[in-house]
Amino acid sequence: MTVIICPGMHESSLTESFIRGLLESVSNSSSELKSVNILQFRANNLSVLSGFHIWQFLQDNLADKLESPIVFISFSAGVVGAIAAACLWQIFGGNVKAFIAIDGWMVPLAGNFPIHRMSHDYFTHWSSCLLGSGDNNFYAQPAVEHLELWRSPFSVKGYWVDLPSEESPISLSAADFLQILLKRYEDNL
Repeated sequence: MTVIICPGMHESSLTESFIRGLLESVSNSSSELKSVNILQFRANNLSVLSGFHIWQFLQDNLADKLESPIVFISFSAGVVGAIAAACLWQIFGGNVKAFIAIDGWMVPLAGNFPIHRMSHDYFTHWSSCLLGSGDNNFYAQPAVEHLELWRSPFSVKGYWVDLPSEESPISLSAADFLQILLKRYEDNL
């Protein structure tokens, strides 16, 4: 499984920190992921908003692996380009297993694949879900700064909400939530 990382418009060190935290969470987990390949879209300013540029990046790196499952993890402004790229990738025969939008506030989300939202506070969670989300979302509690959710998902605590059943929200870290989702999609290959 390949994870496509689509950052927002911020310092690249934040994305490096996010990837390190994600990899540490995965390697320290008792339910280890077997094989996760991480590809980072290296954004140049406004290219994060361009679904075409991200789709072209996928073509350059995965064109011979259309059937190989991919999961998108995007942040902030990067959610705009990433959701368009995910839909394009699927239209041209690519296998999108899931789409995870981290703090894509007020970005409409729709696609023929599972969609999850992660938010830095409850207000962002419920107001963004009005524009599309699936089951299994996350919001930080207590609220954190917008960039903190991307920089340090392992230190952000919150709730897994919108479960398909009538279960109560589950308390966990943002990194644990991501790890659970990635494990789920890897198991469903």
